[in-house]
Amino acid sequence: MTITPAGTEVAYTITYLEMTEAPAPAPALPDDVRLERCEQPPVWFFLSLYDAVGRMYEWVDKFNERPEAVKAFVQHPDVTLYVAYRHGWPNGFFQLDWREEGVCDLAYFGLVPAAIGGGIGGALLRTAIATGWSRKGVGKMTVNTCTLDHPRALDLYKRVGFRPVRTEDHTRILTRDRDPSQFPA
Repeated sequence: MTITPAGTEVAYTITYLEMTEAPAPAPALPDDVRLERCEQPPVWFFLSLYDAVGRMYEWVDKFNERPEAVKAFVQHPDVTLYVAYRHGWPNGFFQLDWREEGVCDLAYFGLVPAAIGGGIGGALLRTAIATGWSRKGVGKMTVNTCTLDHPRALDLYKRVGFRPVRTEDHTRILTRDRDPSQFPA
């Protein structure tokens, strides 16, 4: 594959998806995975997870926000962060945002590269969805992904029941070299 150097302007498409009916119950996570809800997570902790999962996929937007704004988001009472631990270290996380009445947004979801292919991704995503729907009054769940994310992200969201509702085309300047051949399988 071709490496696109940092500083290059690239085009990408954001796909917005939604789910309007709660799915079947989620399968259990593997026995050796511990899911932990974070209470008042510090900004550094959230950003370390965000970076560990999204570094290859150009997840940089939260680093460009003021620390007070990131803190207000991650510590908002209607935003919850869950971390999946396996073998003593974070394998992935999800963050649910219930700030809009009747809607749960799967704000962030992902696995660290070393955990991809380890058999927890699908179960963790279904757990995130079940957790999102568990709050009273939720009538819709939303998520978005883009063509800079893992190439299988969009198909995974569709497989678990999200349906695309719109797309937006954008451009951005890469902050790091981009080498899709290094994306975990």
